[in-house]
Amino acid sequence: MRKVIASPFVTLDGFIAGPDGELDWSVGDEAFDREQLPALLDRVDAILLGQLTYQALAAYWPFTSAEDDRTADLVNTIPKVVFSRTLAEAPWGPFKNARLVKEDSAAAVAQLKQQAGKDMVIFGSGRLVSELAQAGLIDEYQLRVNPVVLGRGKRLFPDLRERVKLKLLDSRTSPSGVVVLHYQLDNT
Repeated sequence: MRKVIASPFVTLDGFIAGPDGELDWSVGDEAFDREQLPALLDRVDAILLGQLTYQALAAYWPFTSAEDDRTADLVNTIPKVVFSRTLAEAPWGPFKNARLVKEDSAAAVAQLKQQAGKDMVIFGSGRLVSELAQAGLIDEYQLRVNPVVLGRGKRLFPDLRERVKLKLLDSRTSPSGVVVLHYQLDNT
């Protein structure tokens, strides 16, 4: 069965965005983008995105030169699924459009997990991560914990009603101070 991997940026106090959705607190991390992100993308054959994250990524990645940038090539060519009830289409610059899913995200992802293929990753997309975590559909988390405390903003798990027990698989610290924590569900 395919796995779903959530890979959001998060603050030390558990926020994925500031009160108005701002991400100016996020520390750029070339080491992660150059080494760990391509390794993660090699594991997947689908990128799952909520509407706001899709709009932010679609405004940047399709217009980034893929010459000498394996990450851009992977991000632009791996099929994307966008979850939105309001978008009419999900273009990705000169690349193939993302597939748009308007129905229940948990049901759609549960069906995707049953299909043959590699794993799937979610970048950002806090609402989608929260909905899928609530439905027990996220298998791994690769949290990129930024060295900042916001105090308020948009939480990663605002509606989680039940405890999720995790097992640490790996942790890495980048020169910028970002700590990448890689967890999987602990079913023991």
